Amino acid sequence: MNPISGLPAGKVTCVSIHAESRPLETPLPGGGQGATVTVEPMITGTFSGPPILHDSPKGKAGSLAILRSTRAERTPSPIPSFLIRHPSAGLILVDTGLHPSVASDPTENLGRFTNWLMRPSMEPGQDVLSQLRDKGISPSDIRMVLFTHLHYDHASAISEFPDSTLIVNSVEWQYAATVRNPEFKGYRRQQYDYAFDFRTISFDSDQVNSYASFGRTLDLFGDGSIRLAFTPGHSPGHQSIICRLKERDMVISGDAIYEERQLEAGANLPGTMHDEHNYKRSLQELRLFRRNYPSAVITAGHDTEFYENAPEVWE
Repeated sequence: MNPISGLPAGKVTCVSIHAESRPLETPLPGGGQGATVTVEPMITGTFSGPPILHDSPKGKAGSLAILRSTRAERTPSPIPSFLIRHPSAGLILVDTGLHPSVASDPTENLGRFTNWLMRPSMEPGQDVLSQLRDKGISPSDIRMVLFTHLHYDHASAISEFPDSTLIVNSVEWQYAATVRNPEFKGYRRQQYDYAFDFRTISFDSDQVNSYASFGRTLDLFGDGSIRLAFTPGHSPGHQSIICRLKERDMVISGDAIYEERQLEAGANLPGTMHDEHNYKRSLQELRLFRRNYPSAVITAGHDTEFYENAPEVWE
């Protein structure tokens, strides 16, 4: 039996959506001894959410505090996606950013509440599909999409990758598919309710090991080039992606940190966390990684300055 759903092993059917997922068997084919990857950031638009969502002196904020913060001055925050080039496994996307339709009609993809709360903005041609085309890449060229989590700014454009394998933490998938009032929890089920090749991973499997400061990681190809790290807290099944570059590691941290300064001890926490205790544990793993490997790259989920200073490609 599947330990999460209680269904027979091999298939997870979620009662609140039509989409189904299957467990991912690792290591995947395509790995290569000593393989390294390159990573290209792509900014797919911005949100201008209430400031307390990113910076809250008191930690996790309640609904009233968030509503009060909607009246404060707002600053746009970037919404990134990442293209990983693996020398033998091919092209891999991390998160999809905002759907192309957000440039003209954000309500259709994001819903009225999210549009009101987060004030999305996207220029024509800024979506991930347009940026991939500029690189000579079509959606069918993307072998797989790795999701840090399924919040609406990370999964908005799933519909554009019907030929890719879509990989998400099993805890995240189950929660996103069944939670009540999903849009108040950061999810938009219409974004991922497709009969696509969704695959889930478990951080309780025999394939899971520690890596550096991270307690639970999964080596995707068995060659050390891409590891998934369990970093829950922001969402129930949040995961980060550890990439091996030529001379250092890079951690795509998703929303485990919103801004780079949160890697510093004593920095304010974000106001939006599913589980503050787990968030702090994951944050501590990232802080220890930065302390032990100061040359490593750790992305900040929505940090304007970080992405303004980012190279076109990390290699």
